[in-house]
Amino acid sequence: MKITNDYFGKTKDGQQVTCYSLANSHGINIKILDFGATITEINVPDKNGVINDINLGFNTVEEYEEKPGYIGGFIGRVANRIGGGEFTLDDETYKLYQNNGQHCLHGGQVGFNKNNGQHCLHGGQVGFNKKMWTGEVTNDSLILKYVSPDGEENFPGELIVTAEYQLNDDNEFLMLYTATTSKASPVNLTEHTYINLAGHDYGCIKDHIVTIPASYWLPLGDDGLPTGERQPVEGSDYDLRLPTCLADVVDKIPTGRGFENYFCLEDNKDLKLAARVEHPPTGRYLELHTTEPGLQFYTSYYLPEMAGKNGATYKQFCAIDLEAQHYPDSIHQPNFPTTVHQPGKTYTQKTVYTFGIL
Repeated sequence: MKITNDYFGKTKDGQQVTCYSLANSHGINIKILDFGATITEINVPDKNGVINDINLGFNTVEEYEEKPGYIGGFIGRVANRIGGGEFTLDDETYKLYQNNGQHCLHGGQVGFNKNNGQHCLHGGQVGFNKKMWTGEVTNDSLILKYVSPDGEENFPGELIVTAEYQLNDDNEFLMLYTATTSKASPVNLTEHTYINLAGHDYGCIKDHIVTIPASYWLPLGDDGLPTGERQPVEGSDYDLRLPTCLADVVDKIPTGRGFENYFCLEDNKDLKLAARVEHPPTGRYLELHTTEPGLQFYTSYYLPEMAGKNGATYKQFCAIDLEAQHYPDSIHQPNFPTTVHQPGKTYTQKTVYTFGIL
């Protein structure tokens, strides 16, 4: 694998942003910024050898700083929602920034909340996707590091996060996350790439075929939070265990918002298949394997119409987001796998994208 780097721009406070480029011998090229550990391009060939960028993104640092949607960014300290924007740990209550509810950050639209509740989404006011990381290239790996101070976004403990990226000649893009904390703290990390296998500028994902081999999913209450139950997918609109064309199911989801749902996998640290996405017209497919206990599947309902890179227009249902992560709002659900990470231990997560041709 070849790793190069280039100047991408400067943040509004004058910090220089570097773009790292990972390439293999089959024409796959993936570009990652040290701003927000953001995946800005994923270039892969189709069945005719034509290479397209299948990853939504922007041309400038300013757009990544200002535009909504968490596009391409690394999500932390806690991905997904923390109900009520607070939690209690070791008899101390931590009040977080409430950025989800009436004013959802996915484009500023009113979200799930019929009761106007307020939650903390994707790490708070300024999550890891808006931070400068330090980068270095070691052998065949790009290593990005971020140190979240004790009390940042009012989370306890200094959290040291490392994200390692590799691209090999088996067309596997490996993401290995590790973290250590100085105090007990909830930790739930994920990558927020928006994918369209036809190309980032294609505009629709309803001709994509999706398989998610999960037997259970998490139903949501009116407040947009998991109810605490795990329901079988069998017999429901959420059964994606067999290849399913999104055109046949997206509009049937009862909420009218398509998929923004968590699917439960095996609760172990083994690398397991979490999703497969196919696009027959181009012949491209993507498989995602992860050590995480589940997957958030999002079909970009809340993405507002906006200008993307190279003249593209992004809008509702233009991309798929596959977020390998722990259960949402686990800090309030004792029946869910815990997201509380303890000092002296190392948080680890491995997620692998595999690209191929049907």
